[in-house]
Parts: sequence; C-alpha cells; structure tokens
Amino acid sequence: MTDKDTPTSQNKQPGNGISTDLHFRAGLITDAQAISDLIMQFAKDFSINPDGSGADLFHQSVSATAEQSYLADSRYQFILATQGETLAGFIAMRDLSHLFHLFVYPAFQGQGLATVLWQRARQYAVSQGHKAGFTVNSSLNAIPVYERFGFRATGQVVETHGIAFLPMQLQLNK
Repeated sequence: MTDKDTPTSQNKQPGNGISTDLHFRAGLITDAQAISDLIMQFAKDFSINPDGSGADLFHQSVSATAEQSYLADSRYQFILATQGETLAGFIAMRDLSHLFHLFVYPAFQGQGLATVLWQRARQYAVSQGHKAGFTVNSSLNAIPVYERFGFRATGQVVETHGIAFLPMQLQLNK
C-alpha cells in the first residue's frame, strides 16, 4: 500500500468520539519500533502464562525486526493513526484478507478508533478487488470488538507457542 492508496488525512467525522487531529497514513519501515512497542503493551493479553513464559516465538514475531519485514513485504498493508508523533493505533492486513494486527494505544481506546481503522482497511481491500471474507486470530480480550465488526468464531480457542487466540471469520455479503 502506498501513500497514494491511503492518503495522509485527518479524521473529519465529528460526533464519532475520534479526535479530529488524528492523521491516517500507510505504515513505513521506520514505524517498526513504535508498532512493536505498542503490540508488546498487550502481550499479556495473548499469553497463556501471566509472566509471558513460553511465548518467545510470539514475542519474536512482533519484534521491531519482524515488523520491519512485514512492512517491507507487499503482502502486508498497514494503516496507522497518529496524533502528532504519537502512534494512536494501527491495523495490518495480509493478502487483503487476514486481519493480522489491530492495536489501539490505551489512551485512545473507547473512542471508535479501532472501528475507523477496520473500516479503512476493509474499504482498501475491497477497492483492490477483494470479494471474499476476512479472517482474524483474535486475542481472547478482543473477541467482543471483532464480534461488533461482524466476525464469528470458526472453531475453538487455540493455545500454541504460549499464546491463546480464537480463529474468527467475517463473510462479505454477495
């Protein structure tokens, strides 16, 4: 996704709870550390063990180095919401169909930012010709968010590599 595909823009939707000074743009390789730092704030939400033990592979998969590789890979599209220099939240999709990451900084939660990020990512995927549904591996804490977006569980909770998640899918209306 290039900047021309996801133009830098301000959110101009008064009344939705979102700060009007948020800017949305495509992710850059230089954003990898901020993205990794934001994800790691929520690592405990994924971990089976409260101390995070056993989740080393997950931690490696969201390290700054790993995020740099995703940002450089054309299979992944990142949309970031920033306020000044602060990363308020971001979404990443793989292959226009798998919601790979969706994280909102705690100070920006409860204002509809996750919904706006999802709407932008979904709209981008559809504009690129994606007609099938979407999948996500939801942390157990985020299940209600994805259910509000229309996702439904496709199986049981999976516990692997020290983390737990629920596979979910959203079917598009044809």
